[in-house]
Amino acid sequence: MLLFASKRQATECLNMSASTLKRYRRSGEWIEGLHWVRINSRCIRYNLELLKDWLHNREDPVAHGRAIAVYQKSLLSNQKRTQKR
Repeated sequence: MLLFASKRQATECLNMSASTLKRYRRSGEWIEGLHWVRINSRCIRYNLELLKDWLHNREDPVAHGRAIAVYQKSLLSNQKRTQKR
């Protein structure tokens, strides 16, 4: 499963132009660190799963909020640690 995608991959998968991706990023519609990440000053990657959900739930921010919560919970940094005995 491809989670973070390049601009080219995102434009193809989401059927949006590169300028539309940029507009959503700059307007704050998409949240940095969730919907997209900046690798360096010239490299941005898009979270395709969350962006697909955002497209389906644009009119229902509560539903999209649930998808964000599920994504955040799935991150390794948010997993419960097992205690060694």
